[in-house]
Amino acid sequence: MKKVISFPHLGDYFIPIKYLLTRLTNIKVVEAPPITKKTLELGNKYSPNDVCIPFKYNLGNFIEALDNGANILFQAGGGCRYRYYAEVQETILKDLGYEFEFIKLVSKDKIHIMELYHIFKNLNKDLSFFHFIHTFIMTLFFIYYMDKIDVIIRKRIGFEINKNSFKNLKQKMYKDYSKCNNLFQLTYYYFKYKNKFKKLPINKPKNCLKVGIIGELYTSMEKFSSYFLEEQLAKMNIELKRYTDLSYLLWKKKLIKKYMLFRTRKYCKYSLGADGLDNVYRTLLLSKRYDGIIHTKPFGCTPEVGAIPIIKKVASDRNIPIIFFSYDCETSTEGITTRLEAFYDLISIRKESK
Repeated sequence: MKKVISFPHLGDYFIPIKYLLTRLTNIKVVEAPPITKKTLELGNKYSPNDVCIPFKYNLGNFIEALDNGANILFQAGGGCRYRYYAEVQETILKDLGYEFEFIKLVSKDKIHIMELYHIFKNLNKDLSFFHFIHTFIMTLFFIYYMDKIDVIIRKRIGFEINKNSFKNLKQKMYKDYSKCNNLFQLTYYYFKYKNKFKKLPINKPKNCLKVGIIGELYTSMEKFSSYFLEEQLAKMNIELKRYTDLSYLLWKKKLIKKYMLFRTRKYCKYSLGADGLDNVYRTLLLSKRYDGIIHTKPFGCTPEVGAIPIIKKVASDRNIPIIFFSYDCETSTEGITTRLEAFYDLISIRKESK
């Protein structure tokens, strides 16, 4: 049987992940179909009732990928209940009658380079350690440059003059990134597109509304799971700030964890687990020069449930409006839109009164 690799979606990060898997394995890689309502329905149908919604999205992704011919599935793992996804999902899928190989990349909440190398070496006997390290570093820079460009886009996309100009340029950038064979090429394209994005015509007022987005990592980075929150805010002509991205999760977070504990010492004596402490810290930062904060999480996300009362206290002390969105299988687009519109009116009136 011909081997076919697949993996679950996470925003646009499926592009560098596909880049990594293709170049390390020389096996056909097919990303799961873009997430739709059908993905969630499939995941919800076969998942435990009380599991968090990212699990259901991932499981639905896997079912769609297996139905499309995949027979090797990758899952990352690590952090909160995500560390248990792989074992449970594998059991569910095999109980459904699927035949496949399931590979978990992260063990004990850490990335172990030699363990990763041996995983890919088993899939590609010709893989050298040098090629593995080179491709791994290239992928990290691919992700880093993606995230740097996204920071620019969030500041400007809500004010674009030509519809979809940012979206179209971003797709061209990803195509060029995916063709790169060395770090020099990748860096060249990063600076090339950085200049292009800054030159796209916009009509941005000097004193525009600014909103920060905080919350659980999956609902922050997977746009379908947050009902395209950033796109809706951009249509309201709002400058956006989001701290959570893959670069942050892979290396930045470890570097500033002790500093975050120090800065939030008035509110947090200990780390809250997952992204809880991070979001208390971000509330402090955003309160200085933003007009409002939006917090997103899956229904029942324990670390965020624990963080929310503290975040509310910080927002109250700093006098900044904040709204909380908790997503589950029953969340409606209309309900999200209505609450967003009300929040927009609130921060607009507040800004005008100032």
